[in-house]
Amino acid sequence: MAITRPPSTSVGDYLKAIWEVAGSEAASTKEVADKLSIAPPSVTNMFTRLREMGLVEYERYHGASLTQAGRTEALRLVRRHRLIETFLMQHLGYSWQDVHDEAERLEHAVSDEFTDRLAQLLGHPDRDPHGDLIPTQDGTMPPEDSFPLNLSREGARVEVARVALEDAAALSYLGERGLVPRSVVVVREVRAVDGVVTVEDEEGTTLSLGSSLADAIFVRGESGGGY
Repeated sequence: MAITRPPSTSVGDYLKAIWEVAGSEAASTKEVADKLSIAPPSVTNMFTRLREMGLVEYERYHGASLTQAGRTEALRLVRRHRLIETFLMQHLGYSWQDVHDEAERLEHAVSDEFTDRLAQLLGHPDRDPHGDLIPTQDGTMPPEDSFPLNLSREGARVEVARVALEDAAALSYLGERGLVPRSVVVVREVRAVDGVVTVEDEEGTTLSLGSSLADAIFVRGESGGGY
């Protein structure tokens, strides 16, 4: 079934959640339930509804994947959300740990025209405050060239590209220590036994990151001894 008008807020939230947890792959009921803090039976019911709307391909116990129509709508909302985050931080003085929740509230309240004008005002940025890529107006997602920090080799000098976290406390912790997009660090230790990664910033300060934080920090650069 073709979309003749923008879907409801709940439908849009589900499509965005599927894309964020699985991209072009299938998202499980549990993954989406955890993402949206919703009971799994409710997710199962919505997956069935989205399939009937032609927005996902869904088979019970095999998860849901976006159709082309579903992907188009998901990326439309992702673009809007990330542009709003950028505006809030650049023009209204929000911190990077606070923009996500505010953008969640605003993304369904503005139009596509507003989104396009916002992009123009911001100079058509390609990344949001957390370093996540912003889809283009035609729904194209630029290629991502970053990789998780814990896949770096000891001695590598890398630049933080994005931080895949929404938790305000964790973002505040990293922000206070300068581990934000475009910051440069040297990887001093990667411990396989517990996933702890120790990095050193340009001022010589070292910081040890637990596996959950190291997994969420994506970097670019050489995987060996610098670039």
